[in-house]
Amino acid sequence: MYLIIKTIHVLAVVMFLGNITTGLFWKAHGDKTGDPRIMAHTLHGIIRSDRWFTLPGVVLILVTGFWGAGVGGLAVFATGWIWVALILFGLSGLAFGVVVAPMQSRLHRLAKAGAETGNFDRERYRRWSLQWELWGLFALLTPLAALVLMVLKPGL
Repeated sequence: MYLIIKTIHVLAVVMFLGNITTGLFWKAHGDKTGDPRIMAHTLHGIIRSDRWFTLPGVVLILVTGFWGAGVGGLAVFATGWIWVALILFGLSGLAFGVVVAPMQSRLHRLAKAGAETGNFDRERYRRWSLQWELWGLFALLTPLAALVLMVLKPGL
């Protein structure tokens, strides 16, 4: 049973991290066109993919992580690498929920309005994009660090 739970856990991590990584890639790809229609379309896709992959990935990671730790006989809060990984995962979620997701919505609305009116505020979009990219990178690197802890299991 433990190996089945662990397999689902690893697949959820792949789904979660893969979606974050490709979101950063596709936003840069869409922005490179300079076309607000394409930029809005790209952001809409990123927002939808977060609903379909990132958020379900979070739920699966947490459920299978706690379940697997229980089945495997690991005390979550007495095992340093697990609780540090949970803190990193939580920081990623906080960054995503407080900054990244709201910023995606603002960027999407700004690009969509620019496409509809022909008056695209490129400077505001660029400023907001820089914030999104920095916080998005933080939201990616923290769970990547958690992944490293989960694989290496250092004695913390």
